[in-house]
Amino acid sequence: MQRLDVGTSGLMVVAKSEKAYTVLKQAFRDRTVSKTYHSLVQGLPDPHEGTIDAPIGRHPGHDYRFAVMNSGRPSVTHYELLEAHRSASLLEIHLETGRTHQIRVHFSALRHPCCGDLTYGADPTLAKRLGLERQWLHAVRLGFDHPGSGELVEFESSYPEDLEQSLEKVRS
Repeated sequence: MQRLDVGTSGLMVVAKSEKAYTVLKQAFRDRTVSKTYHSLVQGLPDPHEGTIDAPIGRHPGHDYRFAVMNSGRPSVTHYELLEAHRSASLLEIHLETGRTHQIRVHFSALRHPCCGDLTYGADPTLAKRLGLERQWLHAVRLGFDHPGSGELVEFESSYPEDLEQSLEKVRS
């Protein structure tokens, strides 16, 4: 079904019954679940909105890391700029696929890693200045058809204190 990378905050869905699990698992497979993230990335992506369509696979020689590679699985990320600042940009990101570390890998490949994401090339000096001890990545919205009623439900999550504080530092 769905999970969040270690260090990523925000929403997850948990099934309360076997039937709900089966229905939700199929919804994720069918890509009918709407997943929206916010991320503070280094620099300013150009263009300011777009789609990253780049396959992701296991990084050779690094069991815990992934990379954009031709032999990888199809991976599609849509993004748009919310705020531009001197050292970083706040993006809204919609996942079409859900690969492990997908957002982190795609933006690292564009040379705009998530702030604080030292695993994927973030600047440790900027991370320290912003007070980040993890990647700035938050699952802000999740929408899906309720497995019982079939009604569309959507949930939102505000930024946790550490991400909010680092965003304020970027803004000032």
